[in-house]
Amino acid sequence: MNAHEIDYHIYGEEMQYVEIELDPQEGVVAESGSFMMMNDQIQMNTIFGDGSNQDKGILGKLFSAGKRLLTGESLFMTVFTNQGFGKKKVSFSSPYPGKIIPIDLSEVGGRFICQKDAFLCAAKGVSIGIEFSRKLGRGLFGGEGFIMQKMEGDGMAFVHAGGTMAKKELQAGEVLKVDTGCIVGFTQEVDYDIEFVGGIKNTIFGGEGLFFATLKGPGTVYIQSLPFSRLAGRVLAMAPQTGRGGRGEGSVLGGIGDLLDGDNRF
Repeated sequence: MNAHEIDYHIYGEEMQYVEIELDPQEGVVAESGSFMMMNDQIQMNTIFGDGSNQDKGILGKLFSAGKRLLTGESLFMTVFTNQGFGKKKVSFSSPYPGKIIPIDLSEVGGRFICQKDAFLCAAKGVSIGIEFSRKLGRGLFGGEGFIMQKMEGDGMAFVHAGGTMAKKELQAGEVLKVDTGCIVGFTQEVDYDIEFVGGIKNTIFGGEGLFFATLKGPGTVYIQSLPFSRLAGRVLAMAPQTGRGGRGEGSVLGGIGDLLDGDNRF
């Protein structure tokens, strides 16, 4: 597999976008809704799957699209190809405040595993598929279910992290414990599992959930400070129609917790 070689530049701080420079006939694939702007003579086409199996007949196309359906994504992706004679640029924006992370797949062994909604765009030729969890506990309680997303190939790919991004280089045997929703992605050598928080008080009153993820090195891990699920939950909790501030998030007390901290509104 030889992905297109693309150049890029990331702009901005809180609401970033990535500008990709395409040589003639070079292309980039992206999720629907991430497109921002492009030069003239860049052709946009909607395709089944990620475009990596377009020369393998109808079965290859259906298999590629079916993998994306299992991750909860659309059956279709959009490919942007430079049909002109000079260099052209196309840009893709972050879906919410955070950081865009460039991943050179040729430098991470040709595979990177990430949460299902982290993928933003990639050089044409990169395969965007699924990664099944072989551990029952990880699948049931890991926050991402039995399926995560994986990117394979030798080109550039871009993922998005909410809030501030932390990059951790884990040594062999080194363990990092993380909130399950805060994982953006990790290299293929990392051993990912879940662990019970433990303790009656932690479980009932901690407000941090019942499980956290354990990431064991060696490998590279990307962590986000503001998962979209957490951001959406806070917004919904503060909405006027809910009738309360939602400070009981993550606690089994729920609304009772709001009564205890005086935040209940009548």
